[in-house]
Order: sequence, then structure tokens, then C-alpha cells
Amino acid sequence: MVQSDKAICCSASTAVGGRRKMKGWFVGDGRRAKRMVIFMRDFVAEMGQDQTKQQIEKGLKLYQSNDTEKALYVWMKVLRKTSDPGGKFRVLGCLITAHSEMGKYKEMLQYSLAQINTAREMEDPDYLTEGYLNLARSNEKLCEFQKTVSYCETCLNMQGTTVSLQLNGQVCLSMGNAYLGISVFQKALVSYEKALRYAHNNDDKMLECRVCCSLGNFYIQLKDYEKALFFPCKAAELVNDYGKGWSLKYRAMSQYHMSVAYRKLMRLPDAMECCEESMKIALQHGDRPLQALCLLNFADIHRCQKDVDKAFPRYESSMCIMSEIGNRLGQASIYVGVGKCWILQKEYDKALDSMQRAHDLAEAIGNKLCILKVHSLCEGIYRSKEQQDELREQVVKFLQCVEELELYCGMCGESIGERNQQLQALPCSHIFHLK
Repeated sequence: MVQSDKAICCSASTAVGGRRKMKGWFVGDGRRAKRMVIFMRDFVAEMGQDQTKQQIEKGLKLYQSNDTEKALYVWMKVLRKTSDPGGKFRVLGCLITAHSEMGKYKEMLQYSLAQINTAREMEDPDYLTEGYLNLARSNEKLCEFQKTVSYCETCLNMQGTTVSLQLNGQVCLSMGNAYLGISVFQKALVSYEKALRYAHNNDDKMLECRVCCSLGNFYIQLKDYEKALFFPCKAAELVNDYGKGWSLKYRAMSQYHMSVAYRKLMRLPDAMECCEESMKIALQHGDRPLQALCLLNFADIHRCQKDVDKAFPRYESSMCIMSEIGNRLGQASIYVGVGKCWILQKEYDKALDSMQRAHDLAEAIGNKLCILKVHSLCEGIYRSKEQQDELREQVVKFLQCVEELELYCGMCGESIGERNQQLQALPCSHIFHLK
């Protein structure tokens, strides 16, 4: 018992002495203690950053293997838990891309706004530029083209470091798409040419591929179908030469734009083959926006073959997706196609109803070219119905649209875009007839 009590006393004494030593260590060497605290805090933060990075990479692997739901689950979990602003910014970028490809543009916009707020907290111009680019893209997808132009101008005016400068090509591409959406063709072409220069200067083949597809769409609208085919064919070449490690969406995108050009050239078997290839990839990857475009193109091909019974259900299927994702310009194009089908069947009242719906959508988003097409088609309908007053009204409105669009050749004075004609752009981006 005595030994036991002594042992206890010794232990207590040792403990007290140990506490005194520890107390002395903290008091006598406070700086070292402070450094230790800072070190431990930074160490924990770095561990958290590493875990965030690992989880983001895990989500990317799942997403690339088409396991989108699991990828989104992983990313959302990271978003809820991470306290690292850089990790939060990156995971928001992943969510923005995924929702864009799924056609969930409203959610894409919300994540873009959250990313902007994160970038502001970080006070980093590179992050802020990327955030505004994603905000521009979100508005572009929702057909808010004026907002897209405004956000793109904000990006270009920020000019942070070299990282920001590398994004300028993508900013110019988005701005070009927005100007095309509101039928400002010269500014659209200027933006595309700038984007192409950035792609060449930075050896960015992916960006070059995307710009070529957009230029294909540009020349489709101005009815130079040879150039409309040339540019997506160039995009397809880039995919074949450099795209082994790229997403299949680049191949799908180029095939779709080739299909549209083939249809305009009335090479319908080629159009069908390219569209089927694009649709196959779109279905495989769950790319809803591209599925909608392919269905619209399938319907247009059947309409060109005067097979309206096959065209109507495809227009309807496309409309379901376009309405779901909020692509109002796509919806307007569907109504124009449906109206043309009714014209083929001489159902003129139904055709006029479709044209009115197309007009209302086009007016809401500011697409003047679609409005011009509607007035042109309505003019033909009223001529067939021998309604002279309505016919004259449509002629006047058509000519007003032509003047607003400034679609005149600077050399011959004839209008551009009335029929398939080869065009040439001057270095100042003014367009004239090649002839």
C-alpha cells in the first residue's frame, strides 16, 4: 500500500511537472506555438483542397464514362462540403458544363451566377473572366442574346493575366453566336474571325472546330451553301486529325452542320447519313439540345422529300425538347417548318397560324432574319389566297426587314440571302456577291 501510494504521488508529481514544462513551453516560446498553429491550419486546408480535387476528378471520370447521375451526385456533395473557394469555383464549372450538355439552361445560369459570386470573393481577375464567360454562354443558350453580348464585352474589357487572354477566343465565339442570334451579320462575322485568329495563335484546335461549325451556320443563314458545307467539313477534318482524345460531341456537332448544308444543297441521302451519325452520338451521351436539332433537321429532310407524314411527328418531338430546354429560336424554326408543310398541303389558314407563332417568338428574341422569312412566306400564302391587301402589307414589312438587316451587296446592290449565291467577305467584314 505504501509503495502504491508513493507511486501515485510520483505520478502526480511528474504530471504536474510535465504541465509546468508544457506551460513554460507555450509561454516561453509563443512564436513557435503560433507558427505551429498556422502550420496545422494550412496543412488541414491543403488536405481539404486535395480531397476536393480528388472528388472533382472522380466526378469527371464518371461523367466521361456517361455515368452523369453519379458524377452530378459527387460534384454536388463537393459543393456542399468544400470550404476551398478555388475548389468551389472548379466544381461549379463542372456543373455548368454538365447542365449545358443536358440542356438544363436555367440550372446552368444559376450555377454561373454562383460561380461569379465565388470569383468576386476570391478577387481574382482570371476567375472573374471565366465566370462572366459562363454567364454569357448561359444567356446565349436561353436566347438572351443582348445580355450575352453585354457579358462578353465585360470579359473582353477585364483583361487579367495571360489565362484571361486565352479565354478571349471563346468569348469572341459566344459573342459571334449572339450577334447571329439577333441577325447582326457583320458584327457576327467580325467576332468569328477574331475567334479564329485566337484559335490559330494559340494552336487551339478545339476552338477552331467550334468556330468552323458556327461559320457553317452563318453561311446557311446567308444562303451561301458551298461555304456552309466547307466550314463544317473543315471541322470534321480537325476532329479526324487531332480529336482522338476529344469528346465525341465535336464529331457530332460537325456532322450535324454538314447535314444541314447537304439538305440545303438537296443532297438528301448525304444529309440523312450525317444527321443519323450525329443523332447516334447525341443519344449515347444524353445531349438533349443536339437531339432536338437533329430531330428538326430530320423533319426538314422529310419535308424536302415532300413526305409531311414523316415530317410532322419529328417536328413535334423536336418541339418537346426545345420547349423543355428553353431554345426559343429552335421553336421558331420548327413553326416555320411546320408552316411550310401546311403550305405543301394547301392548308393556308393552318400555315398562317404557324407563321404567327414563329413571328412572335422571333420578335421576342430579336431574330430579324426569322421575321423576314415569315413575311416572305406569308406573302406567298396571301398571293395564293388572292388577298391583295394582306399581300401588300407583307411586301412592305418584308422590304422594311431587308433594310433593317442591311442585306445588300455593296457592289451590285441586290439583296443577299434571297437564294443560294456564293459570297465573299472583305477584310472589314462587309459581305458582297462573289460574282
